[in-house]
Amino acid sequence: MRRREFIALVVGSATAAWPLAARAGKLPTIGVLGSDGTGWSAWTAAFVQRLHELGWIEGRTIAIEYRWSEGRPERVAEVAAEFVRQKVEVIVTHGGAVAAFKQATSDIPIVFAIAVDPVGGGLVANLSRPGGNVTGLSLQLTDSAGKRLELLREAVPDLRRLAILFDAGYPASLKESSEAQAAARTVGLEIVPVGIRRADEIGPAFEALKVDALYVVDNALVTANRTRIIALAVAVGLPTVFSGREFVEAGGLMSYGPDYRALFLRAADYVDKILHGTKPGDIPVEQPTRFEFVINLKTAKALRIAVPGTLIARADEVIE
Repeated sequence: MRRREFIALVVGSATAAWPLAARAGKLPTIGVLGSDGTGWSAWTAAFVQRLHELGWIEGRTIAIEYRWSEGRPERVAEVAAEFVRQKVEVIVTHGGAVAAFKQATSDIPIVFAIAVDPVGGGLVANLSRPGGNVTGLSLQLTDSAGKRLELLREAVPDLRRLAILFDAGYPASLKESSEAQAAARTVGLEIVPVGIRRADEIGPAFEALKVDALYVVDNALVTANRTRIIALAVAVGLPTVFSGREFVEAGGLMSYGPDYRALFLRAADYVDKILHGTKPGDIPVEQPTRFEFVINLKTAKALRIAVPGTLIARADEVIE
């Protein structure tokens, strides 16, 4: 083989392996839509950290556009249209926003870093072969609601009447609420469902509550208003249980659920594969493998709850 032909072959092979956006003289752009910047900060930090480990450096080899919905569905549609206009290479978001993105584009790959029920919610055809332009990480866990209630009842042994706060406009929240209600009934608890659809309904919902504890179903609306929800709960003396540690770090009593930061680390792996040519529909949806139980003893003290030592010993992290 002559030298010129050899060089052409090597260059051609290297170029074929490199992302299309980079070859076009433009940094590959990832569009990220979350519920709010503060709530997602630890997760996006994990995402960027993993991208860096994979060789993607923000501002040098990759560009990231961050947008926040603040729990407003209309904002999701606006961002979806914006990302399509910008022709981003990949969109990273949460399960509740996928429908709007799928409506806006069937070409741009979409990775959900967190989603409660990807198949039941219509995000993907199945977990092993998602199909289409969507894939990601599932939060689905059999009997997670029952596990949260079990931990809450250990911390609050006199629990008789339980409120369940959820976004009534989000199907996945409705499903978890139903699972939590079923689990509560099996142990003889009286249930008070509290469905909200907008942030301005949160305050009035608390005014009418006469319960012993509060189970909070997480989604974009709840995450964007977590500080207010937690403040209201503490003000009226309500112990709370959540699915994510971020709520406990913000003052909630306890949480049990998947390690969200680990899911965002994996989301970066998905993005890396897509930027190197793998079709999202060929990447299986993964279910969580790491779970954590976090409890806030400072909040317990404020609520005058004596948390059993046996429960503290089982926690993955104790905030004091």
